Amino acid sequence: MPSARPVAVIVLAAGEGTRMRSATPKVLHPLGGRTMLGHVLHAAEALSPEHLVVVVGHGREQVTAALTGKARAVVQETQDGTGHAVRVALDTLEHVEGTVLVVPGDAPLLTAATLQGLVDAHERTQAATTLLTAKVADPTGYGRVVRDATGVRAIVEQKDADPQTLLIDEVGTSVYAFAAGPLREALGKLTTANAQGEQYLTDVVGLHRDAGLTVGAQLADDPDETRGANDRVQLAELARLLRDRIVVAHMRAGVAVLDPQTVWIDADVTLEPDVTVAPNSQLHGRTVVRRGAVIGPDTTLTDCEVGAAATVLKSHATGAVIGEQATVGPFTYLRPGTVLGPRAKAGAYVEVKNAEVGADTKLPHLSYVGDATIGERSNVGAGTIFVNYDGHDKHRTTLGDDVRIGSNNSLVAPVTVADGAYTAAGSAITQDVPAGALAVAREKQTNINGWVARKRPGKGDVPA
Repeated sequence: MPSARPVAVIVLAAGEGTRMRSATPKVLHPLGGRTMLGHVLHAAEALSPEHLVVVVGHGREQVTAALTGKARAVVQETQDGTGHAVRVALDTLEHVEGTVLVVPGDAPLLTAATLQGLVDAHERTQAATTLLTAKVADPTGYGRVVRDATGVRAIVEQKDADPQTLLIDEVGTSVYAFAAGPLREALGKLTTANAQGEQYLTDVVGLHRDAGLTVGAQLADDPDETRGANDRVQLAELARLLRDRIVVAHMRAGVAVLDPQTVWIDADVTLEPDVTVAPNSQLHGRTVVRRGAVIGPDTTLTDCEVGAAATVLKSHATGAVIGEQATVGPFTYLRPGTVLGPRAKAGAYVEVKNAEVGADTKLPHLSYVGDATIGERSNVGAGTIFVNYDGHDKHRTTLGDDVRIGSNNSLVAPVTVADGAYTAAGSAITQDVPAGALAVAREKQTNINGWVARKRPGKGDVPA
């Protein structure tokens, strides 16, 4: 039987999140390479709903700007409760019929599989309401699921619960599947007669039950998946849980993560089998690492592509492409626009920016390479600086194939060193160097005999 498709998903993202103590709206706080809202939208989009509506309120401009794909914002001008928020969204979906899924915008661990299972169960039982529930060790702060012999009777919010109800460990997760028609009717009957003075979406459960409609519940397989974050402590805990989920999934797919507790991998990172990730490494954004590459230890990659069997050791890179069997590090910084060809080397204390480095070319150590094109099989000596900035504009340096740049050179762009050319150590290259030539750009050495004895008497013995 094919999976059911919801007609609409409504994401509640209008809350202020005051306990975050932040100018950033709560749902936009990041973890695992996306915002909390981004994770929720990613899961919701996997269900291919006809409509994906995000209810915004506090920080509406920021939240709306963060929406992707088919998601569209609906403004809740006054935050009068979750029931009011859903009514605001449903008013923009006036003619839709079918299953409406409602999810909170601050539950980043929710998976598409869990949401799909809820929708399938809802349609299979032809319920008016099906809620996702969880059994938790500490239910404080959550609405309690009150059952009787026939099923779910109501959800009672913490502030409205009596002592007996507070003992219940099954809680609502703020995730619901509704039949659109009965939902509209119940929303019109909500009142604010409660401790918060708000229209509770949870009251729809009781209204549907009193009307003799079917109210179902699906217990989440993993209660952690339903957790939200109201402050930074809870956000850090969700980030840790998400980290564990991502790392375990990669290990089961054939990646060697040598110390899972110190490795952080974003949700959109791609790792092929037989990749090794050493301790204290972080892979962010849309980084891709090909088969057999070794990352770390102590390495951070953001939006990079690493070729097969490459090695990146104790280094940082952003927006770089590292070719197959290339070696990077230790203590190397690859900035955006860096492209290292196959078997290229960017060694210790090398910084590279906006530069294309050809196959088998080596930047062994202690160099800055900026705004450059370097051919194949070339070597850049230690202490070399690509002088790319004249104080107003950036200029490009070009090195051909099989070039040898001596140690402690300054290559003052724009300048070209053609195929097979050499430059002498200590040179400041300001003019193009023809193919096969040796460029020497330094003063002739002069030795002044006896200078120390005359100018620095008593500063040590001077050989006769």
